[in-house]
Order: sequence, then structure tokens, then C-alpha cells
Amino acid sequence: GVALGCGIRPRLGRIDPYAMAASAIDEALRNVVAVGGDPARTALLDNFAAGSPDRPETLGEIVRAAKACRDVAIAYGTPFVSGKDSLHNEFRHEGVALVVPTTLLVTALSRVEDVGRCVTPDLKGPGNLVYLVGLTRAEIGGSLFLEVRGAGPGRSVPGLDTKVGASVLRSIARAIERGTVLSVHDLSEGGLAVAAAEMAIGGGVGLDLDLRSVPTAAPLREDVLLFSESNSRFLVEVPPGSQEAFEDGLGEVPYGQVGETTTASRLLVRSLEGGVVLEQPVERLRAAWKGTLAW
Repeated sequence: GVALGCGIRPRLGRIDPYAMAASAIDEALRNVVAVGGDPARTALLDNFAAGSPDRPETLGEIVRAAKACRDVAIAYGTPFVSGKDSLHNEFRHEGVALVVPTTLLVTALSRVEDVGRCVTPDLKGPGNLVYLVGLTRAEIGGSLFLEVRGAGPGRSVPGLDTKVGASVLRSIARAIERGTVLSVHDLSEGGLAVAAAEMAIGGGVGLDLDLRSVPTAAPLREDVLLFSESNSRFLVEVPPGSQEAFEDGLGEVPYGQVGETTTASRLLVRSLEGGVVLEQPVERLRAAWKGTLAW
């Protein structure tokens, strides 16, 4: 089979086009690996949207994004095989030039050796362990969280350590191939909080998380732990009987057992002090998630 995934991080483009492109590639790769794609047999396509390259600042943004495409593709061994660009996306209104933000959409195409081993992101049932694989950092610049709060774009955009990222991708691919996981969801827009909510919504299963177990590079505030959009991270549901095999397969990749699935139909997140920082019924989360589409 073939896994198809996309990555797009438009909010980052206004701050750092290099980080935008690198993060989009990492997200596209996470999406194909999360269902069972092989990171060693994955190709990429790029789709640029920008204003006129005759504008020096726009040309600079395109160059920065293209350099990230080159660097990350080589580091991950994932060649760009095609793509397109849509430039000159601008017009003038009442004498003011309106220019679209430089944005890159990355598509990943990955070979799936055995479609019978593919997994989906919805939680499968109560009594299972939930792991966060990868490091969370204080990288909340350009995040959905800051946009919703109206706090401005920020500056601490997600970086990308391709050596760690490649190891994380390979470890998740191995876990799926060996059948040690039940569901996998990458962490991207909205961070841990949104990924956890989407997994619970998809399966209609309760989920208890503990922020004290989130693997980090340094101590972080609770809002950063919940909503940071650091790259190269996954939430993984593992049956208790596969715990040892799953952890052994991760090797040196940073991870933490951050919670478990429950019979209570709610998402509960425990604070750094052990109290409850977030508790919402799954049905309320579903209503919020579908609200703009439930016409």
C-alpha cells in the first residue's frame, strides 16, 4: 500500500520561513509514519504559495524555505520528486499591496509493506498505556495557542534536530511493524492537548494524562507542555502486554509514559503539582471539534 500525508505550518512563515519549511516536512513524514509508512522509502513533493519574487523580502522568504527543503530532505533521506509553485499571489487595494504570506505545503508518499499492520489515531479501548515519544521544548512561537489567545505570533518557533527526528520516525515505524501499538497520533497544530483530544474523540474513550511525565529538555510551564508545537513527537497507545517490547524498541529515543486510557468518557490532565489542570467530557470535546462543520 501507499501512505499519503501532508504538512503545512503557515503561522511559522511570518516568523521564520526556514522553520516553517522544516516543520512542514517533519509533519508530513510524521503523518505517513503514524499509519505505517516506511520513512526509508518515502518521497516528498513541495507546493509553494507566495507573493511576487520580484519583491526582495518575498524572494528572501522563498530562498530560506527552499534551503530548509534541501537540508531536511538530505538529512532524512527523503527526496523531493516533484512539486509546484504559485507565485505572484498579491494585489493592490486602495493603494496598499496585499501579499499572501509565504507558505509551503509538503506532501509525503510512503510505501507500506503490509497494509494489515496499519494503525489509526483513534483510541482503541480502556486499560491501555499512553506514551509521548519525543521531546517537548519551549517552542510556542507561531502556535495555534498564541493565535487563539490573541497574544501575537511570538518568536520561539519549533526547531528541528534531524538526527533525533530520524530516530523517532524509525522507532515509531518499527513499533507499528512489530504490532506493539494500537494507535498513533503525531503532535502538531495545538500540541499535546489537541492530539490527546482528537484521539479521545476518535475512539470515544477516556484518557488520563499526567504532565509530570512529559519528556522535556528543560522544566516547562503547564501551558507550554500542553500547547507547544515542537517537532518529532507522537502520542502512542500501547496494550499493557506490549509495554516491554515497545519500550525496548525505542532505544535511545526520549519517551515518557504520560497516561492511560479509561472507562470514564473524559479527557483529564493532571498538573505539575498533581492536581487537575484540565477535565472535559469527550462529548463536549467532540461538539467543539465538529462545531464549525455541524451545519
